[in-house]
Amino acid sequence: MKAYISYFKLKFITGLQYRQAAVAGIITQFFFGLVYIMVYVAFYKSGYKSLPMSLNQLITYLWLNQIFYSLVNQRYKDVELFKLIREGNMAYELSRPKDLYFMWFFKILGQRMADLVLRFFPLLIVTILLPKPYNLGSANSMINFILFVIALGVGVLLITALVILYPIITLLTLNEKGIVNIFIVMAEILSGFIVPIPFFPTILKNISRFLPFQYISDLSFRIYVGNINSIDAVLGIIIQIFWIF
Repeated sequence: MKAYISYFKLKFITGLQYRQAAVAGIITQFFFGLVYIMVYVAFYKSGYKSLPMSLNQLITYLWLNQIFYSLVNQRYKDVELFKLIREGNMAYELSRPKDLYFMWFFKILGQRMADLVLRFFPLLIVTILLPKPYNLGSANSMINFILFVIALGVGVLLITALVILYPIITLLTLNEKGIVNIFIVMAEILSGFIVPIPFFPTILKNISRFLPFQYISDLSFRIYVGNINSIDAVLGIIIQIFWIF
């Protein structure tokens, strides 16, 4: 385990050096967050009734997507890893006396945590200070906040496990573009990143329940805003753990 923690630390420390990229990421995420929110505010003001989330819940949900983007995004690709596979140097990795899967797992997790550390606090502070209704709201309750932290933590392990499917597929196809890009687009849509799951048509909601993508971030963010009750939240966390295994 010490070796895998060392891989995590190495990738984490290396990731902290890319501060200019983090600044660009902060600006990009803030911009897209505002654009999404403005679109939904216009939608809510148009007079639709019986919407599945209140406007305050939705805005907080959208900001959480941007604040924790580094942890839950599906587009992460380890360029170095794909290069090893394409050039055949993966043979050297396979010869190491370590489990290759967990080497990748802890490296990817370390990179994600580094990106989060660089972007989290600036985005959090700015979104809290925005005027209503554009600001980030607080958790619905302390219980919701605790369940949110647990669900988000388990969700990060789940998305890391899913991202490792990309190099596994590339080992078989020697090309990470085709099926991997299809997988990424499907994951983005069904995880609630583009449109929150409660706004899906019934048939898509039912499909998403039987796939792991909803449990990456949608579950934890809806727990935070109070769109899911405690019993369903606990059940969702159990399903997250099932999908990890």
